This record gives sequence, structure tokens and C-alpha cells, in this order.
Amino acid sequence: MPDSPTSTPPLLEATGLRFSRDDEPVFGPLDLSVDTGEALLVQGENGAGKTTLLRVLAGLLRADAGEVRIAGQLATPAERAGVLGYVGHLPGLKGDLSTLENLDYLGGLQGRRDASTAEAALELVGLAGYEDQLARQLSAGQRKRLSLARLWLAPCPLWLLDEPYANLDLEGIELVNRLIRSHLDEGGATLLTTHGAYAAPPVRTRLLQLERAA
Repeated sequence: MPDSPTSTPPLLEATGLRFSRDDEPVFGPLDLSVDTGEALLVQGENGAGKTTLLRVLAGLLRADAGEVRIAGQLATPAERAGVLGYVGHLPGLKGDLSTLENLDYLGGLQGRRDASTAEAALELVGLAGYEDQLARQLSAGQRKRLSLARLWLAPCPLWLLDEPYANLDLEGIELVNRLIRSHLDEGGATLLTTHGAYAAPPVRTRLLQLERAA
């Protein structure tokens, strides 16, 4: 008899994930998964651990227990670097470099999706004409747009977005939605956090509600 087909593992899967700070539980144990072509929306009030969860998934913090797998494989630093694109509260930019220099520098570290250019990324996020502007001279909203341009340039199938709508006007919110929609249409996936003040992106979305640890 032929072997039965095996199901494809999720792009990202966490099981039994738990994190504490100063011996105080922040979240967990927590199970979650994100498949290609979908968005997982993580909601919860301030202090529920949304940012901490994304930092654990990105490998910036070490969990107390549990494991993270990428496409069925344990998430080593090398696996994370090749798959995960992270945009947090801090823009992760070099203030004394121009917008174009920032994208060129980060592209050298993270790689670049095929047939894409830093100039095209700046135009996509509404920063055409700001190529020579120093990052430290940008507004908070413009720095967020530049971080999104960096994310779009990187060949990462899974985006981890911490409060991606923060510091953006209505046009910027629609930009985030367009980027997420396009990313999912191309076979990517997104895990994003929100405290509930904004609607979910108009894509296939599941909800994970985080509560403050007791």
C-alpha cells in the first residue's frame, strides 16, 4: 500500500511556551501556530505579554519552557534569521545614516528579495524623495514606514509585527494592510499584535487573546 500523505507542518509553531520575569509569570504555557497565507492577530491589554511573546519568537528573549519550530524544525538562530522578519516598537535604524543607506546596510545583513531595490521600497512606503534624509530627522511615523520598507525588502516568509499601526495615520494604516495582504498573497504569513484599538487586517486572520498572568 502506498504511504499516506503527511500534512505540511505550520510555518511557525510554539508548544508549551512560557516566560517569566523576576520569577513572575508573564505568559504561558502557550500553544500557537501560523500557516502560510494567514495572519495570527495577538490581542491583549497592556502587560499581557504581547511584545514579550514576539521577542521570544524572534529569539531575542529565552523562554522558560516550551519550544518553537519553524516548518517542523527546531528554531535555531540560523533558522530564525532566514525565515523571520521582525518589526518592534523600536525602529532598529541607524540615526546617522540616510533612509537609503539604512536600507542598503540592512539589505547587506538580511539579504534582499529578488528584483527589488531600496529606492522601490522607499517609494512603496511613501518615502520617495527622502532618500538622503537622515533617519534621526524623520518623524515617528516616517521611521515606522522606513522599518516597513526594510521588512518588505527582506526575503523573510514570516513577519512578526509588534503594534504595526502605532504612530501611523489612516494612510499609513492602509499601507500596513496592503503590505500584509500582498505578503500573504505571495505565500507569506504574519503574526501581529494589537491592544484592540485597530481593526484586523483584511486578510485570513485568526485571533489569539492573551490575558495577564495570574
